[in-house]
Amino acid sequence: MNKHALTLAGVAAAAAFVSASALAQPAGEGPWMVRVRATNLVTDTSSTAGLGGALPADAIDVNNKWIPEVDVSYFFTPNIAVELVLTIPQKHEVTVNALGLGKIGTFKHLPPTLLVQYHATNFGAFKPYVGAGINYTLLGSERMSVGADQVKLDNSSVGGALQIGADYRLNRNWYLNADVKKVWISTDVSLGGAKISELKVNPWLFSVGLGYRF
Repeated sequence: MNKHALTLAGVAAAAAFVSASALAQPAGEGPWMVRVRATNLVTDTSSTAGLGGALPADAIDVNNKWIPEVDVSYFFTPNIAVELVLTIPQKHEVTVNALGLGKIGTFKHLPPTLLVQYHATNFGAFKPYVGAGINYTLLGSERMSVGADQVKLDNSSVGGALQIGADYRLNRNWYLNADVKKVWISTDVSLGGAKISELKVNPWLFSVGLGYRF
């Protein structure tokens, strides 16, 4: 099964799960919620050895950065929701801590994530939740090289995602939000057309923001 089929299967499974549990929303509380978050993306990189051992394991590193995030949720019940996590393409710097290379260039990634969530509703204005789902990351716009040879990445990655967070209701529509996600992203690294390493970025995403439910 290819990566695109896996992504579609994950979306279909999430939709089937929440549809089976669908109930009416409480009076006066809308099913949609949009959050805007500031997110600190902290990479948890690892890489395999390559180039006949000249490139040691975990020599490749990808930088941390703050990114904007917009998230759209739909509540099928007071407890069950799905959330689509979106951002704009993000540029990252790549460093090789071996062979005297240092920074070798940049690439961009776009990582939409779909999560199925369970929201607790018995804590008053404080509404904690957990989520799990699938991430589909597009990789490209590489501007990386070692000497005269270009460094390339696979153009996509499919992996799991986990989430824990909480909303705090300020009034009928507005919420404060704090959120932590772990996302699994991996890609093959090629030099001059030959694979030299497998890179796992696997970032943590620490977010704060505002939500509006309608």
